[in-house]
Amino acid sequence: MATPGGRRVGRPRAVERAGRGADPRGELLAAAAELFTVQGYAATSTRAVAERAGMRQATMYHYVSGKEELLAELLESTVAPSLTYARSLLAEEGREARERLWELCRADVEVLCGGAYNLGGLYLLPEVRGERFAEFRAAREELKGAYRELVAGATTLDGRELALRTDLVFGLIEGVILVHRSDPDRPVSEFARATADAALRIAGV
Repeated sequence: MATPGGRRVGRPRAVERAGRGADPRGELLAAAAELFTVQGYAATSTRAVAERAGMRQATMYHYVSGKEELLAELLESTVAPSLTYARSLLAEEGREARERLWELCRADVEVLCGGAYNLGGLYLLPEVRGERFAEFRAAREELKGAYRELVAGATTLDGRELALRTDLVFGLIEGVILVHRSDPDRPVSEFARATADAALRIAGV
């Protein structure tokens, strides 16, 4: 079996982690998510990721090219589901923009808060400004554009005020996982609905 980059895969891992159930690439992504968010991206070596995933460092390179590929895939995973949903919401007819905005906010919060780690915190890494992450940045900008379109459709705002309200709503959604961490026992679905309510108030709906 080969990866999209043409690398052969399938060599045995150094340690079989009983009960994990994930494929080797999935285990690497899970290990990277933990280490990048807990101890920092710059401070995490490829060896540490490999060991956390239960494999040799050399074996790791049969699945990924290195830390940048892992970071890029983790970042894209925080945007892709919401962007796909946003496109479908924008295409809907006969449904008020305020309802679609609320639904996008709710769904986006569930994506961002549904994981074990705050991957949104990785957005601020200086490395993310590099060319390797252009696809992620473009997807994030398109998602923000969907928010802007729905805010515009749900209000009478335009110009600088529309831009400001969109920034505030988008910032709330991306930063909300930090608030959720202060009340971890609250179900994500309940938290997502409350956040969507707050986002509409911020937008001025």
